[in-house]
Amino acid sequence: MEPFPPHKIAGNLYYVGSKDLASYLIATPEGHILINSSFEESVPLIRDSIEKLGFKFTDVKILLISHAHSDHCAGSAEVIKQTKAQYFVMDQDADAVESGGAKKSRLGDYTQFTPTKVDRRLNDGDEVKLGGSTLIANLTPGHTRGCTTWSMKVDGLNAVIIGSPNVNPGYILVNNKDYPAIATDYERTFRFLKAQPVDLFLGAHGGYYDMNAKHARLGTSSTNPFIDPEGYHRYVEDREKAFRAELAKQQAK
Repeated sequence: MEPFPPHKIAGNLYYVGSKDLASYLIATPEGHILINSSFEESVPLIRDSIEKLGFKFTDVKILLISHAHSDHCAGSAEVIKQTKAQYFVMDQDADAVESGGAKKSRLGDYTQFTPTKVDRRLNDGDEVKLGGSTLIANLTPGHTRGCTTWSMKVDGLNAVIIGSPNVNPGYILVNNKDYPAIATDYERTFRFLKAQPVDLFLGAHGGYYDMNAKHARLGTSSTNPFIDPEGYHRYVEDREKAFRAELAKQQAK
């Protein structure tokens, strides 16, 4: 788990994750919202990043995730233990979160994690509000059933934190008995992502939006490097192409 300098993205939105596993803090006068607990061993790093920015980890009141895979939610039980935060999860991923994910999976360990109680099950379009900030939970399924893309207005800018549009190795897109709607769910996700107004392009992994290179440019010019609508659309287009290629390959079989 490689640390990364915590930094302000815009307004009250901060990056508090590691070099690739993205976690975000929305700091408000009434406490904070944390998106993504990452792995259990990530929690001390996230706590350290929050405190380096001058905030208290114990002021985290609400915990959110991008989706129910261990690299984004395995640390949730520990975050909640330390902060007493409320845990809000998209309804379609909530059962997995509460049961600890898939017990037997061909996809590897990232589908298993510590079971954690969900305090509020979210539906597509639900708002999460705290201290004058509002986040919208957008259902972008496929990668998981409840994969969530978070959007919010910050300093008049549209921030979009993509959940995941990726088709992981081993994903079955055709005749998937466990998840029959997987391909149509991915199609729904790409329709949604392409239609979004976006200024600040962010994601569940720093690599989605070229975080390292953008962070290196922070403070070197008058423009915010995280404002990148063109990069957002390029990324979404690239991921849709990869999905369509994999779908065609599986359909041909």
